[in-house]
Amino acid sequence: MSFTADRLLLFGATGDLAQRMLLPSLFALDADGLLAPDLKIIGTARSAMSDSEYRNFARAALEKYLPPERRGRMAEFMNRLAYQTLDATTLEGYDALATKVGHPARGLAIFLSTAPSLFGPTIKGLQSAGLTGETVRMCLEKPLGTDLASSREINDAVAGAFPESRIFRIDHYLGKETVQNLLALRFANLMFEPLWNAAHIDHVQITVAETVGLEGRVAFYDDAGAIRDMVQNHMLQLLALVAMEPPAHFDATAVRDEKVKVLRALRKVASGETVTGQYRAGAIGGSAVPGYDEELGKPSGTETFVAIKAHVDNWRWKGVPFYLRTGKRLPKRVTEIVIQFRPVPHSIFAGKGATMQPNRLVIGIQPEENITLSLMTKVPGLDREGIRLRSVPLNIAMPDAFSGAVRRIAYERLLLDLVEGDQTLFVRRDEVEAQWEWVDAIRGQWAADGLTPKTYTSGSWGPSAAIALAERDGVTWHE
Repeated sequence: MSFTADRLLLFGATGDLAQRMLLPSLFALDADGLLAPDLKIIGTARSAMSDSEYRNFARAALEKYLPPERRGRMAEFMNRLAYQTLDATTLEGYDALATKVGHPARGLAIFLSTAPSLFGPTIKGLQSAGLTGETVRMCLEKPLGTDLASSREINDAVAGAFPESRIFRIDHYLGKETVQNLLALRFANLMFEPLWNAAHIDHVQITVAETVGLEGRVAFYDDAGAIRDMVQNHMLQLLALVAMEPPAHFDATAVRDEKVKVLRALRKVASGETVTGQYRAGAIGGSAVPGYDEELGKPSGTETFVAIKAHVDNWRWKGVPFYLRTGKRLPKRVTEIVIQFRPVPHSIFAGKGATMQPNRLVIGIQPEENITLSLMTKVPGLDREGIRLRSVPLNIAMPDAFSGAVRRIAYERLLLDLVEGDQTLFVRRDEVEAQWEWVDAIRGQWAADGLTPKTYTSGSWGPSAAIALAERDGVTWHE
């Protein structure tokens, strides 16, 4: 059932995500007139607050996390906000929450940003208060479990109250402009799709590099590690978008059908096709930083870096390696996709002394959104001593190409889609479970092989074994 909600209920409304992303995103949407005038936003959390106290809390968050030029008039937005104290672990209090929500004229959207252990009790509480009806949809923030079994447990609990058509699972990378531009690049330009296959592409690299360390996520990160924190969700979603077949339509069913086909085609990773690491003390941007064990305060076997050589075993991609790399305390913050094309089959310029480099397409996702295509061109001159060729980049910097457009953070788009009921940029259950199945097999292989993280110095690109993982195939990481 399609509807635009006129109530938005935020669980975890006093948490870090709410302060940094959710409230600023909702405010920005409101400032641009993209929220219906009658949309009411109700926050709930364990902290005891009145409506006015929560509005002051929200105002402080906006002043902290929004740049001055985007703050605008806050009074109108504050009038949308209400708050209800709730202990999500007990049924007591859910009736009062339902009273606070009131009776939506069109529908209710719920955003659940709490610990996964609270998902089950929260669903039961919502059911007991009549907040799971046909005009209610549920949005789940990651992490959705720690493995396939726990993910299924969470999904089963949610599915007991909501059908899949009313469940929205967040992967905020899918809300990023350049991630969506990947689909436009592939499917709105005739020149790329005929070349987007094993006959013309040598390999693909996907890098998600961070300069930060634990940053207050000590307990979560030491339980999760890099593969569950980044690979299982963000990186596999990027891989699926790169490798998917053209969907018949740009809608939730068609796009997600094609993504899950890719995830199910992932070959089980063999021994020797992964490298794990854990950072030690070093320097980032000229400043000394401690090692992971020092930040944690104890030794740990958790990986803060992982590199994987993956394969998609289908007609389009058979034989093309996908190199995935992510880690903390790396030299720079960058998320990018590199499409390395094969060399031309025959160089007509070789007899003239020219050397050639294969074309390369680099899609920058963060911190800079850009697309760069390298092309071979002739260096100007009379060529008496031979022809010289050079690889020249064609750059499309998104902020420059669309200077008049409003640059939005991912949660603005995703929250608006949640309110309006568009699931295209959200993750379906079969996608999540296919991702977990692949990652669980890797972790099982690590256990069977007795693999432990190799140390690497903060400010480096990870263990030297990660470089060797690619270089033994004649591949150099793009840095």
